[in-house]
Amino acid sequence: MARIKVHELRSKSKQEWLAQLKDLKAKLALLRVAKVTGGAPNKLSKMVVRLSIAQVLTVISQKQKAALREVYKNKKFMPLDLRPKETRAICRDSPNIR
Repeated sequence: MARIKVHELRSKSKQEWLAQLKDLKAKLALLRVAKVTGGAPNKLSKMVVRLSIAQVLTVISQKQKAALREVYKNKKFMPLDLRPKETRAICRDSPNIR
């Protein structure tokens, strides 16, 4: 199993991401079953599949957050998780009540 390239993932659609995620999760389940039934333990391929799942989920969440930032860009208020991260001192000194 070859690793997924993230720059290729970013160019795909959401439906393709979800289909790929479903395939990867099925592959991981097969690897777990193979380990239990006494098949050849291939820890490296299991690690690659888990890494690929994490990459797909990361790209999905990054795209969702970017879309939400665009929606809230010119609004008066923004959700806390979309605001820029600031240090504690900067937040304490800012005049805005958060």
